[in-house]
Amino acid sequence: QVQLVESGGGLVQAGGSLRLSCAASGRTFSSYGLGWFRQAPGKEREFVATITWDGGLTHYADSVEGRFTISRDNAKNTVYLEMNSLKPEDTAVYYCAAALNYYGLGRGAAAYWGQGTQVTVSS
Repeated sequence: QVQLVESGGGLVQAGGSLRLSCAASGRTFSSYGLGWFRQAPGKEREFVATITWDGGLTHYADSVEGRFTISRDNAKNTVYLEMNSLKPEDTAVYYCAAALNYYGLGRGAAAYWGQGTQVTVSS
């Protein structure tokens, strides 16, 4: 069992930065691939970024490539999403997710989800 709790969301101006954190409980945290997804009002939840259990491989959505960075610290049971050059279209609730199947995770097939944290980017 893995429980995920996101933090770090907030209101920021366009061009600004935020760092999201997702703290996980559970002894098997380091075995899981981790990811970030987001859902804007009136839209479906979409993939943002994923990272393998050892941090050796990452994938990003085209819309955030070069602006966002996903990382993890297995000693702290935490995954991060560093978001730079934020745009109004990045406004959404951001969710942390975990799955043993990394490539399934990228398609949204997560075993565990956090409750989400709101990110609002003003123009």
